[in-house]
Amino acid sequence: MKKRATRLPAVGRLILLGSLWGCGLWAQQPPSDPARAPSQNSQGQTGPTTTLKVDVNLVNVFVTVTDAHGAPVAGLTKENFVLNEDGHEQKIAVFDKESALPISIALAIDTSLSTRHDLPLEQAAAKRFAHAIIRPVDALSVYAFSEVVNEATRGFTPDLKRIDEGIDHIRMGAATALFDAIYLTSRALDKRKGRKVIVLITDGGDTISKVDYKEAVRAAEEAEALVYSIIIVPIEASAGRETGGEHALIQLSEDTGGKYYYATSTGQLDDAFHKISDELRTQYLLAYYPAQHESFSEFRRIEVKLAGVPEAGAYHARHRAGYYSVKSEF
Repeated sequence: MKKRATRLPAVGRLILLGSLWGCGLWAQQPPSDPARAPSQNSQGQTGPTTTLKVDVNLVNVFVTVTDAHGAPVAGLTKENFVLNEDGHEQKIAVFDKESALPISIALAIDTSLSTRHDLPLEQAAAKRFAHAIIRPVDALSVYAFSEVVNEATRGFTPDLKRIDEGIDHIRMGAATALFDAIYLTSRALDKRKGRKVIVLITDGGDTISKVDYKEAVRAAEEAEALVYSIIIVPIEASAGRETGGEHALIQLSEDTGGKYYYATSTGQLDDAFHKISDELRTQYLLAYYPAQHESFSEFRRIEVKLAGVPEAGAYHARHRAGYYSVKSEF
């Protein structure tokens, strides 16, 4: 297949054409880590950018299969999956059950004023989740977001003591930079190997982000991050709900292959974390070399179907909606 100067979500060798540098960082992060800064856009922001390009290589698709009751389905084989890109069937080059593959988790907790009554419960549940999911091969980074985005653990770590301290030391703020948090955690995960996951604990509002919803979604998709949203307080219908509320989180979770949950009590919060943990231990990796076809669309749509399973009609395969053939500059 002809090689392109593009960047696909891939398992393969990188051709690094320039250093990664982002300008205009509004999150409170270490000066030594400017690559976590949001990209500049056309809305009055300027700055130097370079492009990361790679050979066209394997495209990774992490798939979660659930039954009619929403429980993860294990034990499927390569022959049980049919994978299409833009309507064209693709040959699955790599198939694996991903229970042992390392996971990098960005745990982002909303600390805006609207969550002040729930924050202690969220912190306790987040620590229980970390202790249940993290193994020595895994890593987790704790982010707190209000009007700014703070990385409490200063990087990804498997150290549960450091994770607990990071969760304990997050502090309340005023406004909510939800989309900034999604963007920054995605850029941090983009450099990680293995499975990448964002877990958001929030009431769903965004009031002060520098990036918009589309930029946040694209960053998550380019990082191959699965987004799990735990919505603590459902937002009542309002004019801004589609872009700043729970519907935005629901769509984001679905487009990345993650899932959303509502939690109005400690029990529901723990249950959401438990279900996320179960799913992350029961996933499948399908990887393929894209077959050449006539589509020149920047976004390539992925579809996974199940076959050869008696209960296939009752099963649901969840995965990311697709990938960008050209990565945005940042």
